[in-house]
Amino acid sequence: MKEVNTPKLRTCENGHTYLKISDCPICPTCEEEKKPKNSLLALISAPARRALETVGIDTVEKLSKYTEKEIISLHGMGKSTILKLRAILSEKGLIFYEK
Repeated sequence: MKEVNTPKLRTCENGHTYLKISDCPICPTCEEEKKPKNSLLALISAPARRALETVGIDTVEKLSKYTEKEIISLHGMGKSTILKLRAILSEKGLIFYEK
């Protein structure tokens, strides 16, 4: 018989209450509040955004200094995000760095 995960009520350090099934400590309300409104990072999912933030990428120009292989290797980055990032780079006349 398959075990059913029951959502657990949690409260983050900022006082937001939310339900989570997994052990992931990320508060959805805090994540939404941190989401940039007008930048490269506003156009992608939260896991992908955190992956880019981890390596200091917050502009299209900084993104273009990395190879596609380097970006896809980041935890939280997926194929659909890579496609979106290619399109964003292309709109600015840029591409991923090619060695």
